[in-house]
Parts: sequence; C-alpha cells; structure tokens
Amino acid sequence: MPQPILKHTAMRNGGVTLIELLVVVGILILIFAAVVEFQVEIFQSGGTASESLTRNQDARSILRIMVRELRSAKTSSNGAYPIAEAATSSVTFYSDADGDGLQERIRYFIASSTLMKGTLHPAGNPLSYNPAQETFSILANNITATSTDLFEYFGQVTGTSTALVQPVNVADIRLIRMHVVVGHAYTSAVTLRNLKSDL
Repeated sequence: MPQPILKHTAMRNGGVTLIELLVVVGILILIFAAVVEFQVEIFQSGGTASESLTRNQDARSILRIMVRELRSAKTSSNGAYPIAEAATSSVTFYSDADGDGLQERIRYFIASSTLMKGTLHPAGNPLSYNPAQETFSILANNITATSTDLFEYFGQVTGTSTALVQPVNVADIRLIRMHVVVGHAYTSAVTLRNLKSDL
C-alpha cells in the first residue's frame, strides 16, 4: 500500500520557533528595564526626601542654638554691652554658651553661602577678647540668598513694628528675627531676655 503524501500544515508538535523565543526575551528585557527604572526612581526620591528631612532638622537645630544663645546675651566679662555688632548678615554678642561663668564673644555670620559661628573666649588678667583667638565652626552650607536679610532687629519685643534701619544702634535692640534658607525658608525670633526694658 502506498504511503500517503503528507501535506505541510500549520500543525506543530509543541516546539517553539526562534522568532517566538526572541519576542519573549525582548518582552522580558523591557519588563526588567521598567522595573529597574522604577526602583531607581524610588531610591532617588527616597534619598531626596531623606536629604530634605535632614536639612529641615539641621536648620531647626541651628535656629534653636542661635535663639538660646541670643536669648541669654548679657554684659561681657570685661563689661562691654551685650550686643557688639548688629548687621544684616551678621550679629556679634556676648553669652555664656559653654556654662563656665564667663561670657564668650559669639559671632554668627555668612561667608559666601556658608553660615558660620565664631567663638572667642575671654582670657588674661584683666579679661579681654583677642580677635586672633576666635575659633570657627560651620553651621550650614548652601545658604540661599533671599530678599530678606539674615538678621532683622526690632526695638519692641512684639516684632510687629518695622525693623530698625541700618546702621542699627545696638542699645535700641530688643528683638532679633533670623531668616535662614537651606532648601526651605526658616524664620525664628528671639527676645533678648536681659535687655527687656519695655515690659
């Protein structure tokens, strides 16, 4: 009996062609790339949020320290007035920041875009403040310039009045408002406890 001639049909015996395999591999690569990109974006946004939170905490911590030291400003260890200088980008005053019973000369100022603190301990007999012995520490980098001065000075403790005009007479200062911009703007005001004559 003669063998029937088999016609080529679309039927297969369960195998996968090379084209189908390449299509599946291509789809898997696209899915993998999308997942990797999504994870990278999550890590980047998480890092940005973490960095922003750290900056916020740092700025608040810096302002708390500045407020505490300014609030306790008092006559220097050699009898000088509690506030030595009051400018828009710096303030110099006397305060016992380290609790040793002597008033350090403290200076907050901007150098380029860096918020700095200068500390000068009194020494000698009689006590004096030698500018050559001032030590410096960095409080914050990347301070952004704004239309508002870093320091504003007021003659009333409410701070609702108009800021004193530069150059400020330091004897008129009763309240200092600070504006720090590190990513976001932070503002704090402090009443100089030992200078409250209008209460």
